Amino acid sequence: GRPIKGQRYCVLHFNLKDGMAGKKGREEKEVLNIIMAKPYEFNWQKEVPSFLQEGAVFDRYEEESFVFEPNCLFKVDEFGFFLTWKSEGKEGQVLECSLINSIRSGAIPKDPKILAALEAVGKSENDLEGRIVCVCSGIDLVNISFTYMVAENPEVTKQWVEGLRSIIHNFRANNVSPMTCLKKHWMKLAFMTNTNGKIPVRSITRTFASGKTEKVIFQALKELGLPSGKNDEIEPTAFTYEKFYELTQKICPRTDIEDLFKKINGDKTDYLTVDQLVSFLNEHQRDPRLNEILFPFYDAKRAMQIIEMYEPDEDLKKKGLISSDGFCRYLMSDENAPVFLDRLELYQEMDHPLAHYFISSSHNTYLTGRQFGGKSSVEMYRQVLLAGCRCVELDCWDGKGEDQEPIITHGKAMCTDILFKDVIQAIKETAFVTSEYPVILSFENHCSKYQQYKMSKYCEDLFGDLLLKQALESHPLEPGRPLPSPNDLKRKILIKNKRLKPEVEKKQLEALRSMMEAGESASPANILEDDNEEEIESADQEEEAHPEFKFGNELSADDLSHKEAVANSVKKASDDLEHENNKKGLVTVEDEQAWMASYKYVGATTNIHPYLSTMINYAQPVKFQGFHVAEERNIHYNMSSFNESVGLGYLKTHAIEFVNYNKRQMSRIYPKGGRVDSSNYMPQIFWNAGCQMVSLNYQTPDLAMQLNQGKFEYNGSCGYLLKPDFMRRPDRTFDPFSETPVDGVIAATCSVQVISGQFLSDKKIGTYVEVDMYGLPTDTIRKEFRTRMVMNNGLNPVYNEESFVFRKVILPDLAVLRIAVYDDNNKLIGQRILPLDGLQAGYRHISLRNEGNKPLSLPTIFCNIVLKTYVPDGFG
Repeated sequence: GRPIKGQRYCVLHFNLKDGMAGKKGREEKEVLNIIMAKPYEFNWQKEVPSFLQEGAVFDRYEEESFVFEPNCLFKVDEFGFFLTWKSEGKEGQVLECSLINSIRSGAIPKDPKILAALEAVGKSENDLEGRIVCVCSGIDLVNISFTYMVAENPEVTKQWVEGLRSIIHNFRANNVSPMTCLKKHWMKLAFMTNTNGKIPVRSITRTFASGKTEKVIFQALKELGLPSGKNDEIEPTAFTYEKFYELTQKICPRTDIEDLFKKINGDKTDYLTVDQLVSFLNEHQRDPRLNEILFPFYDAKRAMQIIEMYEPDEDLKKKGLISSDGFCRYLMSDENAPVFLDRLELYQEMDHPLAHYFISSSHNTYLTGRQFGGKSSVEMYRQVLLAGCRCVELDCWDGKGEDQEPIITHGKAMCTDILFKDVIQAIKETAFVTSEYPVILSFENHCSKYQQYKMSKYCEDLFGDLLLKQALESHPLEPGRPLPSPNDLKRKILIKNKRLKPEVEKKQLEALRSMMEAGESASPANILEDDNEEEIESADQEEEAHPEFKFGNELSADDLSHKEAVANSVKKASDDLEHENNKKGLVTVEDEQAWMASYKYVGATTNIHPYLSTMINYAQPVKFQGFHVAEERNIHYNMSSFNESVGLGYLKTHAIEFVNYNKRQMSRIYPKGGRVDSSNYMPQIFWNAGCQMVSLNYQTPDLAMQLNQGKFEYNGSCGYLLKPDFMRRPDRTFDPFSETPVDGVIAATCSVQVISGQFLSDKKIGTYVEVDMYGLPTDTIRKEFRTRMVMNNGLNPVYNEESFVFRKVILPDLAVLRIAVYDDNNKLIGQRILPLDGLQAGYRHISLRNEGNKPLSLPTIFCNIVLKTYVPDGFG
């Protein structure tokens, strides 16, 4: 019964499996009955193993801030919402599983204080091997915390590592209903007990403090027969979910939903009849553009199921009536999610060529902050891959140490270094945890040949079978041959680096082999350095990874060594400064300007080691020589990178050609060099042209990154999204700047009425809501729609605005809605990106995310979304 892509608004193709396809008629009717009667089920839960629910005792420590807490009972609740722990005489603590990004086997701690503390509870350093679980969590990709759990024995550690890994990365659970979120918050309150295992009244008042006085809250607790004094505490068994739900309704009654309820029944009764409910559902909660067979109208039978499910009053239930409370519970349930939840599953076809997908991509992945004087970190590679990113960047330079280890850093930008091999190990461990689809490593290679050889060996040895070392037999590297699909390349890592001309590669490999046989070391400087410029597929095709930093004339060796000396002394000064300023390299504006002025971009080397060259296949960068040249060559595995300014230039002059180029081969867009603060450009304009790898600074959770993460949440967060068909088919022409609808695409009208907010903040502040749309230039409307400010109420503000109308959206498939809430200092409280493709009509609660797109558990915006087919003026 689940529609496939493109069938939501069109005719139905039956595909009845089990040999039924031939016997249409009767079976079709049966299928329709199944579709019609079935209430909506959203299976967001992962099974939580019983040993996690029962719990086990661990000693807990944190290295950063020296915390040591022996004998903690750790548990996970039945829904997999929280990892909780409590030790004798200490408060109960809670970590949200949605914030846990990985579970690792912990190394033995280095801190002598922690070793001494473990020794004191009978765990000597020699016993720790294999007994430590490391839980890594954070509200974004940069601010990461580690908590360590030391088990009684290695068996328990192994069991818990596997058990915890099986329940995290539950992306569906990020989309649970407001009702489930309330339940989650209640569970959190119940776990966060004080030292004597009770729930302090204080922590309940904190939930409502942003809108109500303590007096109101104490009074409500008293009416429910619960302890209500300021310093009282409540027995966890007495504080049931029903009690908590009643408390929320007492303290902040949903007058907005009651108003709607009265509007439906004409304010004549205290209930709705089945007929009133049916007409509300069909008129408001159903998108009229939907296919009526796949998305049948609501009928009395379906309305009765809803009443059965949500009406708490048994007498009303028997009479087939629903109260305001039942109606409210229904509106807050999974059945009223703002998006079709099947969009969160892997629902797209994954058998098209790679160039037919948008691919989630990161720029200068190693940086945790600014582009200049910034800190490089291996951890960033883990974080972005776990967040679903599928293309990461490695800027490789010669290490200066005795061991000649290649390093990754931002060349000459005074950033710290990390080891190439450590990054490769991190990629291996995290590449396919949250998505099985291929990962592309974009090398910006500045290494000498010897260190390139080491790089190749690390990739080969550490990645093993994960590395795609040669083209697939089914997809030879020949002109006119389409790229393989994400399915063809499942669990494969591809390297993007320049490749030598075939004849040069062959000649150099043979020279290398004969030398190896003669017993010389791999790649001594002499043999491979007889490079004339002919090596690369014609030298002029050199693709510059950061062409924004052009250098003057070729620099001589003397210049370079002088430059190097200067750079090193500057780097030393910068390192000392960094040490001074603690871990934050506080670089002054003057430093930065001086750097920008003196910075000479050194192009990536054309002097490729033949062994590395053999590992390059479907991502071969070439210098872009124009759309017509690319079309004539018709080499699908050639790709080019453009900084945002160059890309925009081509878009303005050759939009249609750019779209066509992207049907055949891949393009990568990256931020211009001026963005030293690691800010991002808006990705939408490049998606509109079908650019696959629109790479962003993942460490900066700005609007651009929110759009990126919101978009890539669809299709199972796998990092690949199939482009609309008119951006893939050679027989279609698409102009992203057009203001008239695309052939075969029906324009839409979308209106959003912002009614109210719930639990927006824990402070008494003013709030307002902005509603924007991003899509084709003609569909993009921002900074136009915002509600009034509601003062001093972060708990349950009512805005009741007129509807914001996006009158003509010509390409709903590429458009997204952004709903964002700000406080009275214009600081973002929460936001949500909702692609129009899959948006649900009707009265919906929209759960908000933080700036890093992680779920905020309680904050929601209640609004009415109306979707319909666009009708020009005068035709209505």
